[in-house]
Amino acid sequence: MCIRDSIKICTWNINSIRLREDSVCRLLSQETPDVLCLQECKSPVDKIPTEKFSSLGYNYLIANGQKGYNGVAVLSKLPLKEIDRKDFAALGHARHIAVSVDDRLNIHNFYVPAGGDVPDRSINEKFGQKLDYLNEMAKYFEANKPQKSILVGDLNIAPQEEDVWDHKKLLKIVSHTPQEIEALNVVKSSANWVDITRKDIPLGLLYSWWSYRARDWDAADKGRRLDHIWATSDIAKYGHESRILREVRGWDKPSDHAPVFASFDL
Repeated sequence: MCIRDSIKICTWNINSIRLREDSVCRLLSQETPDVLCLQECKSPVDKIPTEKFSSLGYNYLIANGQKGYNGVAVLSKLPLKEIDRKDFAALGHARHIAVSVDDRLNIHNFYVPAGGDVPDRSINEKFGQKLDYLNEMAKYFEANKPQKSILVGDLNIAPQEEDVWDHKKLLKIVSHTPQEIEALNVVKSSANWVDITRKDIPLGLLYSWWSYRARDWDAADKGRRLDHIWATSDIAKYGHESRILREVRGWDKPSDHAPVFASFDL
């Protein structure tokens, strides 16, 4: 087993791994995370481009793929073993994969449904699906109390006031409604998850997503923190160096999400 003091983890909604293969390689070369968790890969597993990733030292890939939509993947320099994949809310979507990293920790990689535009399940089926998905996540972790585990991904919820550009304006906007925040908090408490990003950066506005609709996303800065890194309480104290690499949102042909990082001394 490779003995290392720290494992550097990154999570990033890539919005098509094939379209943004070069951006993934740029991030891997520039930031050298040990593990990169990707969401919205929009690719069957056998179509994920692996050759360039392997040439950079990322020889391990475990993914839950789907043609054109959804999809989650874990790329790693360290050995991986799949431990679970769930279809929460029975949507038939590739939105979850769980892996063991070098037999040292487990990672659950999630892409939670966005939930559509109207925060009312009686008229918006997608919002109901999102709430059901979160409810089943909570039940899963309640029944399978994880230890030495990390939860990452695009959870499509900005839970704190300083996770959005205008708290009051966004209270009725999907991703920041009280209903969603309450459901996410139930997931969080189901396994005593700790928000590592906010443990390290407790104060101030913090975003990981900016809409494509903004003419100048950087100047407008109407962001939301939708992407998260959590850890179980037994290892949360070992998490550090959290950051969101905002500059990546400004790369050529960017994803609308920026990568989120944290390191764990394990």
